[in-house]
Amino acid sequence: MEERRYAEPRHATVLRAGLELVGWIGLPIALWPHSVLLAIGVDVLLIGVPAVLQTPGDKPGTVVAVPGWATVLMVLAELAGAVTAAALLLPGWAAVLVILLALACCVTELPRWRRLLRQ
Repeated sequence: MEERRYAEPRHATVLRAGLELVGWIGLPIALWPHSVLLAIGVDVLLIGVPAVLQTPGDKPGTVVAVPGWATVLMVLAELAGAVTAAALLLPGWAAVLVILLALACCVTELPRWRRLLRQ
């Protein structure tokens, strides 16, 4: 039996992806002067783990299946990475903007998170 895939609104995907990029790029830059291994490790965690661990039916193709709550936690980790990177690297007004975008992302993610937590 074929599993149906959830169609996420484009604005939710774009917002989440943009914030993920802030964390993926910003955290290693912020951590590099302190620890090269930590800078590399944070990207392995933020990029590599979600690339391998997926909730079936959430996105096309699942490498290693995890429950929905794990996917929700991974998204929250990505958002926390973006907020942390912004706080460490950007001027105050820009960091506040990233925080507001992360909060908006949580709102746009709620339907997906509810669906993932029901599985």
